[in-house]
Amino acid sequence: MPDGNGVPHLVDLQAPVQPRMQTNEDDNEYWLFTRKNDNEKQVLKFNDSDSVRQSNYDPNLPLTVIVHGWNNNGDSNMNLVVRSAFLHVGQYNVIVVDWSKSLSICYTASVKAVPNTGKRIGRFLEWLINNFGGNWDSVHMVGHSLGAHVVGNAGRAVSGKVARITGMDPAGPQFGGNPAALNGADARYVECIHTDGGVLGIYDPICQSNFYPNGGKHPQPGCLFSPCSHTRSYEFFSASVKIDNFIGTKCGNLDELKSNVCNGSQLRMGNTELYKNGTGLYRLKISLKQLQ
Repeated sequence: MPDGNGVPHLVDLQAPVQPRMQTNEDDNEYWLFTRKNDNEKQVLKFNDSDSVRQSNYDPNLPLTVIVHGWNNNGDSNMNLVVRSAFLHVGQYNVIVVDWSKSLSICYTASVKAVPNTGKRIGRFLEWLINNFGGNWDSVHMVGHSLGAHVVGNAGRAVSGKVARITGMDPAGPQFGGNPAALNGADARYVECIHTDGGVLGIYDPICQSNFYPNGGKHPQPGCLFSPCSHTRSYEFFSASVKIDNFIGTKCGNLDELKSNVCNGSQLRMGNTELYKNGTGLYRLKISLKQLQ
């Protein structure tokens, strides 16, 4: 099974899970990027007020929180691509969450770490907004693969209602029927972008709006292997942040979607809109040329 960068790892999904050392709040790191420090992280530390006061955090700006997937860290390519897209189009507080200390080479153990990791992010955001300002109506959480389920758990852990969550090809293995999976109630608006459904990503429409570029399965354009299709989700999303021109057509059900006979209403996929609305399944075509 590949990590969030598409690097393959041999995984036994039936292997027994070894007990992990007890985790704590410091297992998550929070890296702030703004247009004033778009390439240099400023580390915000939970319960360390000076780390925020001495940073470029601006409570008057919208907040984007980005969470990586399995066997990745804050320096993974997904974080760079997504944060750069947001800072390209506007003024944002972008917080990249590094939760690599909670991850294991054992995928099953990493799945079990998802709920507590999300809760820790929720506690951090509560502390940040309550003490330094901000508004839940301007919070957009974005997660790839396992990270999509992490942001879902973070959204349900906070006292306010997060404006929006975007799940970029939420991880599929071990998340069918899993209560820790991202769901449509985790924020005011929850959107999924499915690109490797049924293999590394989940194919089920678990979000309020579910977009299926090119049918939502492997192979995506230019991809020979499933890990490539899995990463297309964050490439498609980042492109939508910058150009906002990916328009899905609503499908009545998964059978219509699979047969490519959708003819319902239209909705833009991705973008940065905080007050977005929509429900259902949407199919659209995206080519490699549109990513350039």
